[in-house]
Amino acid sequence: MDAFVFDMVVEINGGIENIFWIFFVINFILCAIAYELGFARKLPVGKTIFVYVMLLIGTFILTIFTTVMKMPTIESLSVIILVLAIYRFRLYKQRSANKQ
Repeated sequence: MDAFVFDMVVEINGGIENIFWIFFVINFILCAIAYELGFARKLPVGKTIFVYVMLLIGTFILTIFTTVMKMPTIESLSVIILVLAIYRFRLYKQRSANKQ
């Protein structure tokens, strides 16, 4: 299995010293975007903090798959974000057409 982003980040970083934390931040940002696009609702502050803490824990596990097993998780999250963005855009267009 060849992960394009993994190889690119290792090459840019010049090694694998801090690669886990680099991928952790990238994965967390992409997971947060996917959550906001597809699943987020208005929640009280305490529940929102709880959701993001659970997202951090899940991202830690996901980062292990990215770094140790070299699975293409960043590529997969990118595709998920693209699909959810298209869905949200079409939903927005449909709702605005129904209002007129």
